[in-house]
Amino acid sequence: MTAYQPQSGHVTMFTTPWCGYCRNLKTQLQRAEVPFEEVDIEQHPDAAEIVSRVNGGDQTVPTLLFADGTAATNPSLAQVRERLGAA
Repeated sequence: MTAYQPQSGHVTMFTTPWCGYCRNLKTQLQRAEVPFEEVDIEQHPDAAEIVSRVNGGDQTVPTLLFADGTAATNPSLAQVRERLGAA
């Protein structure tokens, strides 16, 4: 996961272009000024493997990767803020 490991206070958001949940969370993160890097798993097979690994074989998006190496699948903005605040 190191290629996509975000720095402290940031998240990596694995997405697909057609995912409505991804678009919604992306908008919320932008409005809340949460720093994130977006990675389209359809364009990056290695990222798709990461998403699959943390989701029991499923390529569920949005999946967020945090600086501590943990991940969250389809989290709310509140959950993301909480996780970042605990870092």
